[in-house]
Amino acid sequence: MNFQSKLPNVGTTIFSVMSALANEHQAINLSQGFPNFPTSDRLIDLAASYMKKGYNQYAPMTGLPALKERIAEKIERLYGAQVDPDQEITVTVGATQGLFTAIATFVQPGDEVIIFEPAYDSYKPAIELVGGIPVPYPLPAPDYSPNWEEVRQLVTPKTRMIVFNTPHNPTGTTLKKEDMEALQALTRDTDILILSDEVYEHLIYDGQEHQSILRYPELFERSLLTYSFGKTFHKTGWRIGYCVAPPHLMKEFRKVHQFNVFTIMTPIQYALADFMAEPEEYLSLNQFFQQKRDFLLDNLKGSRLQPLKCEGTYFCLFDYSDISDEPDTAFAKRMTTEYGVASIPVSVFYSDQRDDKVIRLCFAKTEDTLKQAAELLQKI
Repeated sequence: MNFQSKLPNVGTTIFSVMSALANEHQAINLSQGFPNFPTSDRLIDLAASYMKKGYNQYAPMTGLPALKERIAEKIERLYGAQVDPDQEITVTVGATQGLFTAIATFVQPGDEVIIFEPAYDSYKPAIELVGGIPVPYPLPAPDYSPNWEEVRQLVTPKTRMIVFNTPHNPTGTTLKKEDMEALQALTRDTDILILSDEVYEHLIYDGQEHQSILRYPELFERSLLTYSFGKTFHKTGWRIGYCVAPPHLMKEFRKVHQFNVFTIMTPIQYALADFMAEPEEYLSLNQFFQQKRDFLLDNLKGSRLQPLKCEGTYFCLFDYSDISDEPDTAFAKRMTTEYGVASIPVSVFYSDQRDDKVIRLCFAKTEDTLKQAAELLQKI
């Protein structure tokens, strides 16, 4: 059959490749970003109870009202912003569907979209699928901090959107107040939209404050924000998240959303609405994951892997240039096959595959798993 691929340069993701390699060699998998510890039994019981009670038919297209109200309460508690749960929140199939829908809604063929690289791997394909042109801005290692004057140089009359992620996957860095102020100045008096991926909003460390777009009313008026319950409550397989945007943007977002997935699993929405009534379920997550970060770093002291700063997410980057000059993908595969620990090479997150000799490890694991992995990595 003759057909033209819309994504001719896309193959199997590195996450699938490394996880398969880890399984083949019975290696500890610190590559793919998912927890290996149990989540709340109460949340599971709530979901099961709603299934048994018969809450198994379609939920409203925009999301269960009770859940959206809980989300709005959380936003006000954390960021001091008041959002209308009916007009400004839509429940999605994970954050990735929210990201895709936002891009599909607003990016026209030929529009340019600035993305900060290393970037989460769904951004670029989503832009290309709708005919947009990804314009990468490479965050320089080892600090991965944006130079806003350089970002400004990428803006053209065709710039439709800027996509970024804070706390940032894969680098573990965060945008600061001055970054948000620079972004605000950059986009003022333009038609540029902002797509803010904030799935790790609760995973920010060392007393820092998450600089959500929601703290900046001027920015929020041109922004769509995506979030993930899977990341927050250790249930990545539930595939549920939400998008927040002002009414004039959310109205358009929902036009696409309704023909994409329409609605999200009903009993899970009821369960999350009940679960979120107790804010301590998410307010202490930063302490929980900071302990895991520190545990891994403490157990790797003295190793030849050099950690880079990790301010958020549940990933940490390591410079291996003192060990080897081989490409990061080759080094990551050798780590898996010879030393029994799977990682992710950071070059795959760049359009030009730039190689800074850095790998990413996920520390959303039990301490036993992290300890075993560290013992193996100490042998390198």
